Amino acid sequence: MFQQLSDRFNTALKHVRGQGRLSEDNIKKTLKEVRQALLEADVNVDVAQDFLGRVKRCALGREVQKSLNPGQAFVKVVKRELEEVMGEVNQDLALNTQPPAVILMSGLQGSGKTTTSAKLAKFLQDKKSKKVLLVSTDVYRPAAMEQLATLGQQLNVDVFASDPSQKPQKIAEQALKEAKLKFYDVLIVDTAGRLHIDADMMTEIKNLHQSLTPIETLFVVDAMTGQDAVNTAKAFNDALAITGVVLTKMDGDARGGAALSIRHVTGKPIKFIGVGEKPEALEAFYPDRMASRILGMGDMLGLIENIESSVDREKTAAMAKKVMQGKGFSLEEFKEQLKQMMNMGGMGALLDKMPGMGGMSEKIKEKVNDKKITHMIAIIDSMTPSERRDIDLIKNSNKRRIAIGSGRDIQEVNRLLKQFEDMQKMMKKMGKGGMGKMMQGMKQMMPGGFKGMPF
Repeated sequence: MFQQLSDRFNTALKHVRGQGRLSEDNIKKTLKEVRQALLEADVNVDVAQDFLGRVKRCALGREVQKSLNPGQAFVKVVKRELEEVMGEVNQDLALNTQPPAVILMSGLQGSGKTTTSAKLAKFLQDKKSKKVLLVSTDVYRPAAMEQLATLGQQLNVDVFASDPSQKPQKIAEQALKEAKLKFYDVLIVDTAGRLHIDADMMTEIKNLHQSLTPIETLFVVDAMTGQDAVNTAKAFNDALAITGVVLTKMDGDARGGAALSIRHVTGKPIKFIGVGEKPEALEAFYPDRMASRILGMGDMLGLIENIESSVDREKTAAMAKKVMQGKGFSLEEFKEQLKQMMNMGGMGALLDKMPGMGGMSEKIKEKVNDKKITHMIAIIDSMTPSERRDIDLIKNSNKRRIAIGSGRDIQEVNRLLKQFEDMQKMMKKMGKGGMGKMMQGMKQMMPGGFKGMPF
């Protein structure tokens, strides 16, 4: 996420980090590189100019120049101004109304609006303990209603049975009546999208808005469209008065132009970001955390939240106890750790949130491949229960069978076994209290020596 922007920012700021004294000359040089980074990231020109102006004023002011560490103070200013551009604080959904609270989803076709509607329902169910009803009013795209019904079934979220022969407004009114009758907390209304903004589309969604009086009107847009995302958000906001934005496909957005421009141009906050295809891959947007990630400082709070919501505490506690008692660490337990890692969004998502990982080269990050983790799980699944408990039972003939069963080659099987043996050794050091040795081993796993890690 934002890899290109993050790399350019860190290259620009390395000139001032740790500096005991800042001159107007090196500030000017740094800001020139930051400007180039912003424009390459497809940030709105007015947004970039306003951002640079504020940073320059602060950098030449007393706050930075009189600081004991001017270089670090300058970076702090850049971080603060990034937060300001993106909205300063997270703005939660305003659900404090007489139930059901209606959320109207708007956006162009292909933005991920239907999938986001289902993810949002899952988010509200799991994180906010809300009883949610979904409804599709898209009578134009044949598979839209079926898609939402399928997603609802997969996520265990109730979906109102829409009739495509009816008018969108009629469907929405019936769904609202159902939501009131059955005491739902939230009704999420998925609307029809178009390939471009047109008068008919706007008239239809305005009528829906007037009929439902939603507490939230969210605009869903593909972050990878950059400046186009900002322009369409502005057009929708001018016509509909949206209350917030959901940026989808953020995991594939290396630039970040939409995230840095959209609030400044529309005046409306980014409330959620889509960071993958999984149902859980919808996150509340926190400007301070995003600014930290852009500057390579990581997002420890986000990482902790991922762990809290994804990790099976009982299994993890049982495994930790076993390791601390000096008992074995089996391939079955290794597989559980890999699965929990994938539940948290995969290695790439975790590394993005870890402090100090923002500067990792693309070549190194390419090695952190979630497909490889999936392959490793497939290899372990192709072993017998006894082989998973004791890898000494795995001879060459067993390896051929395991490779064929998992659809991988013998070299991959050998690589996994070697990595697992390295991890076993580290776990034994933990069990014996050799924390210093274990930390030394962990250092060797990091860039330059990925020994023992699942990639």
